[in-house]
Amino acid sequence: MGTGAAEAVQEAGRLEAFGQGESILKEPRYLEELEDRLHFYVEECDFLQGFQILCDLHNGFSGVGAKATELLQDEYSGRGIITWGLLPGPYSLREPQKNIYRLLNTAFGLVHMSAHSSLVCPLSLGRSLGLRPEPPVAFPHLDYDATLPFHCAAVLATTLDTVTVPYRLRSSPVSMAHLADLLNFSGKKVVMAAATIPFPLVPGQSLPDALVQLGGPTAWTPLSACGDPCGMRCFAQSVVLRGVDRACHTSRLAPGMPLPSPLHACSTGEDVLAQYLQQQEPSVRSSAHLLLAPCKVAPPYPHLFSPSLGQRGLLLDGSPPGAAVESIPVLGALCSSSALSRTLGDLARDLSTLDVRRWASFLDAGVEQADVEEALEELGSLAQCYRGGDGLAD
Repeated sequence: MGTGAAEAVQEAGRLEAFGQGESILKEPRYLEELEDRLHFYVEECDFLQGFQILCDLHNGFSGVGAKATELLQDEYSGRGIITWGLLPGPYSLREPQKNIYRLLNTAFGLVHMSAHSSLVCPLSLGRSLGLRPEPPVAFPHLDYDATLPFHCAAVLATTLDTVTVPYRLRSSPVSMAHLADLLNFSGKKVVMAAATIPFPLVPGQSLPDALVQLGGPTAWTPLSACGDPCGMRCFAQSVVLRGVDRACHTSRLAPGMPLPSPLHACSTGEDVLAQYLQQQEPSVRSSAHLLLAPCKVAPPYPHLFSPSLGQRGLLLDGSPPGAAVESIPVLGALCSSSALSRTLGDLARDLSTLDVRRWASFLDAGVEQADVEEALEELGSLAQCYRGGDGLAD
């Protein structure tokens, strides 16, 4: 954000409502500054794939992000636009206005951003987008405090850095547009993120053995406020595994030994990961990526790791802890999932119970009652896209 836009935020005070954020980019002086800066950086690009937008969903910055995606789509039609909507972790019922605003801003943000983006992915350590508070997600080998923004940001940044690998590497044939085409068919513009942080691996263990031990996608931790992943149906997915040594990519069983699984017959790590995804979700469109580089977690990354992890993020298997963890293997995924039917449907249901007239300050920020009704209808349509007949949407 430029200096002028930053001044706008200061002038507006705290950005609490969607309409406040949206109005900033409707003012000519701030809009011109954004366009000038955008044109400068676009002209510097050798190959422009598209744009990534990271913004809060729960406050007025959802309005800024929504207006920005609209402007980008108008001016750079055909380029990829992937929007990451950030949400806080657990919240308290003791702050009713803050919770109502969070619900309204999230609903408006998802509706408007999905209309103008190639993909929209909420990122949160919470389990729900609705009004009912639920405990934050848990990782077996992380000890983080969900009330600390620094801890939450570290976990979500690790996920974001991993799942965006396919279109950020020069060596990768996948572009932002290709990734969006894989995941957003049939109107499914909203996707969920999931991760295993760190990916559980014992020193010397082969990737086939580790994946067999891990189990299916329900072992991955959802990071898009989608609740319990059990029973969900996946329609398409992009999966990245990073930080596994090349020597461990394939099985090292002696010739003539029986193979514990089809994964042990694969000749490359890429084939192992692709075969694993095929076994777990046979009818799903999948893209698999294997990256040698681990995720660096040396300071200032917060110390969140279990004492059972070694310096390279591997499970110590009962050995006493040694040096601090400096890097970790990570599995990250973007999924078009039936779990989003429940997530978006619950958000729409909570929105339908509100009498927005009681929250006049939200309407005073530039939103009308008709806009709320339209957002409710659009949320219902989005939720309908993910009905998979598996009971989650019932």
